Amino acid sequence: MEQNSAAATAAVPVRDPSVSADGHRPTKTEVIRLGIGFTVSAVACAIPWVALSSLILPYVFESIDAGTKETMLGLVNIFGSIVALLANIIFGTLSDLTRSRFGKRTPWIIVGGLITGLSIGAIAFTRSQVLIIILWCCAQLGYNVMLAPYVATMSDRVPDNVRGTISGFYGAGIATGQTLGSFVGAQLLKQGDSGVFAGWMMGLVIFGLCGIFVVLVWPREKGNKDEAREEITAKSVVMRFRPPKNAPDFYYALAGRTMMMGGYWMINTYQLYIAQDYVFAGDPNAKIKAASVIATMAVITLVVSLIAAVCAGPITDKLGMRKLPVALASCLFAVGALMPLLFRSEMGMYLFAGIAGLGYGTYNAIDQALNVSVLPNPEEAGKDLGILNLANTLSTVIGSAMTSLIVVIVKSVLGVTKTPPAAYSVVFIVAIAIVLVAAWLIMRIKHVK
Repeated sequence: MEQNSAAATAAVPVRDPSVSADGHRPTKTEVIRLGIGFTVSAVACAIPWVALSSLILPYVFESIDAGTKETMLGLVNIFGSIVALLANIIFGTLSDLTRSRFGKRTPWIIVGGLITGLSIGAIAFTRSQVLIIILWCCAQLGYNVMLAPYVATMSDRVPDNVRGTISGFYGAGIATGQTLGSFVGAQLLKQGDSGVFAGWMMGLVIFGLCGIFVVLVWPREKGNKDEAREEITAKSVVMRFRPPKNAPDFYYALAGRTMMMGGYWMINTYQLYIAQDYVFAGDPNAKIKAASVIATMAVITLVVSLIAAVCAGPITDKLGMRKLPVALASCLFAVGALMPLLFRSEMGMYLFAGIAGLGYGTYNAIDQALNVSVLPNPEEAGKDLGILNLANTLSTVIGSAMTSLIVVIVKSVLGVTKTPPAAYSVVFIVAIAIVLVAAWLIMRIKHVK
């Protein structure tokens, strides 16, 4: 693995690529257990998260007040993302500093899952928009308490020589879970309010158990009560939160992922409204048809993204490449986003699912390995990966805010209260531009192929 600065190379001695950063040489069985843990948990978390955030939550806001649905969806995602942004950095850093007989990552992963599950389950029992936003922010807090140390485990315990493969399976898990989430969410919507309630309960159970499941499947994390740690003072804590210096590749990776995922969420967060108000605008059966289209798109995306994710990791391991495949995957997603713009029909959405799904699956398979490759200091992996994972939260803010703003502006310009199809034409154009900027930023990385 190439370091992204001379300082990092000097500070971190070159190690055997079959030895992980924690100094352990995992056996084949341990590597398999790590792979299974990352893959299964990625699938399990992505299913309810996408079903709830992309379909169930929009449905709930529309049922409460159809006139403010885009604004409320934008607000819940913006506020939730701000909470997630702060939680990811704070708890990534705190996990780096944690010393316990259970290790530094395990306690946070378990507690974060429980907080997420309980918060999501509580949403099922309220119709207050304000309370929904508060509970969703609590869910985002818990999810990132779990996610920050979870992702840092990739740096801690997965050796360089299999990291691309493990990252590939992790990406496959995300891609599979997200597409299954769309399918499951669409099926739940067809059941009306009872399906919505079942969706919240699904989130309660899966997130509540996920943290416990993954730490049981992974080889047990060693206790680290005796691990050296700098003296904790107010100054040292503040310094632990500082972003890395002299690490341009790190920031290109951060900006590139933020823009790529921003374009992704501009479309996917609003896919229910896109299907209803763009593809089936004026159709009295728009809601039913939209749910069916989304379910079919999920199947298409599942197939292509799973193939891409499983193949991309091992291939890039053999080629020793990360940067170029990630940039090309971003461009492929942009081509897919062009399809509904050219063909405002079910076929346009299916082409989007196939082409963009292939790009997104490839992207997910390699991007985490790229992120690890640009870390300036593995000793601060939790904190630095927390900063890189800001892309996940910043992109949600960008995506939600951009789409919501575009819809409001177009409605104002046209003097209408109902969302016109033209609003989503503009959304697709802006999303394509943002994703292409992301590809350019990734290609600016110098010390990773």
